Amino acid sequence: MFVEAVKAHAINNYEEDGWDIVVECYADDEIEMVTRKAVDAAQAIALMQEWVKPHADFRAEIQAEAF
Repeated sequence: MFVEAVKAHAINNYEEDGWDIVVECYADDEIEMVTRKAVDAAQAIALMQEWVKPHADFRAEIQAEAF
């Protein structure tokens, strides 16, 4: 229901907080699954951020150890 809003937010924030992961790795049906309980676009974006944050944090840890 809020897939397009989440995708637009992800594109606009591509280099921040793991939103590139959403752009590059998530299909519309996966975004819909994560955000299905949202009542508005802002809540859908927040739910997606909660979902992707652990992935972004893990990636940051790996990158920090690589150098």
